[in-house]
Amino acid sequence: MSAAAQDARAELGWHTPAAWAAAVLVEPEALLSDHAHLERAAAANALALVRRWPDGAEPDRWVSRLSGIARDEVEHLALVSRVLAQRGGALARTHRNPYAAGLRDHVRIGSAQELADRLLVSAAIELRSYERFCLLAEAGHELSDLYAGLRDSEAGHHRVFVHLATQAGAVEDDVVRWRAIEADVARAQPPGFAVHAGI
Repeated sequence: MSAAAQDARAELGWHTPAAWAAAVLVEPEALLSDHAHLERAAAANALALVRRWPDGAEPDRWVSRLSGIARDEVEHLALVSRVLAQRGGALARTHRNPYAAGLRDHVRIGSAQELADRLLVSAAIELRSYERFCLLAEAGHELSDLYAGLRDSEAGHHRVFVHLATQAGAVEDDVVRWRAIEADVARAQPPGFAVHAGI
């Protein structure tokens, strides 16, 4: 495993087994469809944070940081959708992400910590995706180059969300709390052909 992937693993409370990549790549078109939906959802999430908290956690750069993430995610959506179409696949009409839903179940809605929690959820999703993209990049599959090209963006988005969460009042105890929650949610996912599927 690369040093970059090992760095990501150091920040996660549970590590995806290396065998996960081979398991999800059995159905590459299903994986790509799921991935495209995740990019769409990530863009929508960044813009929803701007809508709900227009002043944000870092007023001078809040909108530019989140709109930049949204722009990246839309570009990734276009890229992944194009690869899917080239392979003869199509974007699924419906999509569920029980992993993200499981994380959001732990957001302290209506509290002073809600914004920080939502930012840490976003950070956790980006970091887990980065770890998974590293595994896919190293799998020796025809999609490996795609994931090698996308993984660093996930790491960058993770860093932005952690920074913004800190600006929103998150402290180390919050980071530790979310690391444990994310590990439990990720470990509990059923197997499937999805970026956040279990094994």
